[in-house]
Amino acid sequence: MLTISVAPMPRTNSAMPLSRKRPVNLTLSEGLIAELKGYTSSLSATAEESLTAYVVEQKQAHSSRQQQADPAVAGWNALHAQVGSFADEHSTL
Repeated sequence: MLTISVAPMPRTNSAMPLSRKRPVNLTLSEGLIAELKGYTSSLSATAEESLTAYVVEQKQAHSSRQQQADPAVAGWNALHAQVGSFADEHSTL
């Protein structure tokens, strides 16, 4: 394994607003690093672009799950408002 310290670089990705950069430690396999050198001259920029895309994808997946859950929640809330809860009949208070 090879440990890489990612140094601050000028932002090249327009998907995210400009923000301050900071160095981080990232551990990647030596084989992957060797292959990446053939595809990119800036590992930091490539990693940032890939991670930005991953974050966008995760946010979209979360939003999609939320949109799927919203109708179920609304239906359950409507049923509860109309009928009440089974547990209401068995309250010990």
